[in-house]
Amino acid sequence: LRLALSRNATTCSSHRLNARRAPHTQRYILAASHPPQLLPIMSNPEQAMSKLVSQFYAKADAEPFREPVDYKALGLVDYPLVVKKPMDLGQVKKKLNESKYKSIHDAADDVRLIWKNCMTYNADGSDFYLLAQTMAKKFEEKFAKLVEQFGEAAGDGGDKNGEDDYEDPTPEDKRTFAKLLYKITKEELGNVITDLDAKCPKALVKNSAEDEVEINVDVISPKIFDELLSYVRGCSGDNGGANGKKKKGGTKRSRP
Repeated sequence: LRLALSRNATTCSSHRLNARRAPHTQRYILAASHPPQLLPIMSNPEQAMSKLVSQFYAKADAEPFREPVDYKALGLVDYPLVVKKPMDLGQVKKKLNESKYKSIHDAADDVRLIWKNCMTYNADGSDFYLLAQTMAKKFEEKFAKLVEQFGEAAGDGGDKNGEDDYEDPTPEDKRTFAKLLYKITKEELGNVITDLDAKCPKALVKNSAEDEVEINVDVISPKIFDELLSYVRGCSGDNGGANGKKKKGGTKRSRP
């Protein structure tokens, strides 16, 4: 099942959803972006992950992501209303140094949360949004190489994060998800795309020539699909008679 999302569309059809960019705004003046350094060979995945996070932390343009956002000093009174779970590179470094993560995949999820929070709060197209988007893509590239480098020693991200606890979505689940995308706002649709871009980029097929993005629902993992389905149900007011996709032994509901 593929869904085509057109940024330029003014109306919704059976194959296109309106996903026009929000007005561009700029909240911060940011330094120029530089690509992260190459990951050196380390003796174990935890050390390599710690080094990778430190490399991102040390980058000049990572300054906005090093410490918790001081929203009071910045006058961002709505920040805690929009960002429900703040995260920063300093916290990730500290948790890695104290061996607080069960696996490097858990640490990677916290890093992804940093970029996601930034892109959720700032308007699509703003300097801050684009910086977080660039950092997210660079991180995924380096993290994928790290996992490949250590193989089984890096652990199974799906198993570590409870992927096996989720049932595969049924065709009806996929149809429901597609229908609900028509009912949510452009901003909420943007959150879905941002979340997929961070967690399952292979599910997005981008057509820059026509300014479109397609979602290939069939390649989304059961866990991520459950999170997205629960999110769009919450946005549209459709509880589906349950809290989203069934989880083996229980249910789960979360906002991506």
